Amino acid sequence: MKKKILSVVLCVATGVTMLMGCRSAQNETASTVEETVSEADSEVAESEADGVDEEKVQKVADLIDSIYVQEWTEETDSLCAEAKAAWDELSDTEKELVCGEDADPDYFGRDTGDASLDNPGNDDEIGENEILVVSFGTSFNDSRVKDILNIEDAIREAYPDWSVRRAFTAQIIINHVLARDNEKIDNVKQALDRAVENGVKTLVVQPTHLMHGAEYDELMETLSEYEDKFEAVAVAEPLLGEVGADATVINDDKKEVAEAVVAAMVESAGFDDLAAANEDKTAFVLMGHGTAHTAKVTYSQMATQMGELGYNNVFIGTVEGEPEETACENVIEAVKEAGYTKVVLRPLMVVAGDHANNDMAGEDEDSWKSMFEASGAFESVDCRIEGLGRIDSVCEKYVAHTNAAIEEAKKKVTE
Repeated sequence: MKKKILSVVLCVATGVTMLMGCRSAQNETASTVEETVSEADSEVAESEADGVDEEKVQKVADLIDSIYVQEWTEETDSLCAEAKAAWDELSDTEKELVCGEDADPDYFGRDTGDASLDNPGNDDEIGENEILVVSFGTSFNDSRVKDILNIEDAIREAYPDWSVRRAFTAQIIINHVLARDNEKIDNVKQALDRAVENGVKTLVVQPTHLMHGAEYDELMETLSEYEDKFEAVAVAEPLLGEVGADATVINDDKKEVAEAVVAAMVESAGFDDLAAANEDKTAFVLMGHGTAHTAKVTYSQMATQMGELGYNNVFIGTVEGEPEETACENVIEAVKEAGYTKVVLRPLMVVAGDHANNDMAGEDEDSWKSMFEASGAFESVDCRIEGLGRIDSVCEKYVAHTNAAIEEAKKKVTE
């Protein structure tokens, strides 16, 4: 019980918000922790006076932590329901005190849009031909609809004779959406099992990933376990196509995506064209995820492609800082050296989810927005939280990749 009380006290004591308290408590020095513990009795007394049930608060934090995992078990769905029910029993004051290893008030409390506008794509009785659209996923409801569902609907419209279904690779996100919004999205194994149970004979898989990276490799490994379950399986290319050997190897996919993304962000920022933005001393910084996978050369290739297209005021960065030149501090220096005084930040990601909202546009001092502002080199730093999935020409690229995979699957059936 003392441990549970201390957990809540530490969250309260940091001072700004409970979420910030949750993040910073881990970094408290020993002396600060001792001071906080010495005040525990008075803090607990105050919370009791306010009618706060510490055990109920801790229960919610523990339940959130239990479902903030990447592995699905037979207990996962029931734990999601239990976590939401326990959250609903808390008072508003108690909800602000929820704090755990991964738990915070935003898990259930943050408004990310209307989940009812989404289509989880987990239908049964779907026929013999299925297109399974596989995404990493996002718990941001508006972004899921505008980015992921937009791609899925474009594929549905292009291939009305095929059933289009969805799978996410991130179980943490699947659990979050299920617990908060009661929306059930299949993971890849569940989606493939559902396809088998529904008698699907021809399966086309369209990843919405940018590249042949770690997520793509994991998808292919899972698919290998199901190849004998269908008459034909074909996997479409991710958005940027084949990786290529080095930064100089660029395919048509990267060129077309570069043109589409630049056109969309220039329009969104209110410029007639990129040249007008250049004259205004405005640089566009596209923030990707980054990866330690060998596919990280893709970001270098996209930077090369921007240069070859004459997009000199477009820069590529990554959250992970891999490749090294894509780290935020290096991008800031590159933009400064090029003489630009205004910056527009936009995600180079299919979905404008957690990374776009927090790592790029968040108010914490380590967000890209904060770091660009802290450099003191720019008159303005504007953030556009818009994923690639809402760009029509990007959706058309996915449709084209799907078409190629459909033709490949048809050949396999006739062989």
